[in-house]
Amino acid sequence: MNRICNLFNIKYPVIQGGMVWCSGWKLASAVSNSGGLGLIGAGSMHPETLEEHIVKMKAATDKPFGVNVPLMYPETERVMDIIAAHEVPVVFTSAGSPKKWTAWLKDKGITVAHVVSSSFFAGKCEAAGVDAIVAEGFEAGGHNGREETTTMTLIPSVRKATKLPLLAAGGIGSGEAMLAAMVLGADGVQIGSAFAVSEESSAHPEFKRLVTELGEGGTKLALKKLAPVRLVKNSFFNRIDEAEKAGQSPEAMAELLGRGRAKKGMFEGDLDEGELEIGQVSAQLNQIKPVAEIMNDIINAYEAAQKAAGQGRFEF
Repeated sequence: MNRICNLFNIKYPVIQGGMVWCSGWKLASAVSNSGGLGLIGAGSMHPETLEEHIVKMKAATDKPFGVNVPLMYPETERVMDIIAAHEVPVVFTSAGSPKKWTAWLKDKGITVAHVVSSSFFAGKCEAAGVDAIVAEGFEAGGHNGREETTTMTLIPSVRKATKLPLLAAGGIGSGEAMLAAMVLGADGVQIGSAFAVSEESSAHPEFKRLVTELGEGGTKLALKKLAPVRLVKNSFFNRIDEAEKAGQSPEAMAELLGRGRAKKGMFEGDLDEGELEIGQVSAQLNQIKPVAEIMNDIINAYEAAQKAAGQGRFEF
């Protein structure tokens, strides 16, 4: 049996990214009900809001689910206490050291995965005792690795560095890409952007529409002096880009960023002044679909690509 399916007790080795302003209980429950593992994105939620989403999640599905917790965000202790109190079975941590919370979570019977952008940090994860690792290439949307390593380069390197169950993330939005990642050594995939524009995503409809209209080169890594993040090229991005080219200080960049930019863009639909986070795979996303259809497309394409490979289609 597939190691990711076995670890999380799911039908398909497909994990939905716990994206800020997109990954509420509606999206997460739809993914879990479709055979993957849905994640509630705690990064854009106050603790009380997260608790509400966990309660609604449990009412919407009897399948396994999890919560994604970016460790750089405030109120992490309250978030973890809520997760433990509601017996959430799985936690994905990111944007921080896995050492701080892994043992605490596992002592409570919670399965833990951590997101990394390098083989070095994959080794740190294994030492910290995580159950699985997500290796995320810089094609991904949202906060990203400073190394700017692509997923296709990262996965084989991380596979050599650890024997733990491994998920590939970044630039994966199809069954063909899923198969490619697994050929390179991954046991499954984490998909963000394709689910960010689903019908069940809590992102603003205008943000979803814009994503489906993006072409190649429509996003770029920015804010490298703060926390690198992949953004849609809009008016806000252009000001950030100009400031970075001018050599502005981290303090000046932080002032330009301000507060609440991601909410303004992705949740409230301000396409000019908002911080619009999405991955490079957005160039392949041209429709807003229900999660069940997205999952069906991914699995069917995966099986077709696997069959084609077995029939010698790729021989030379």
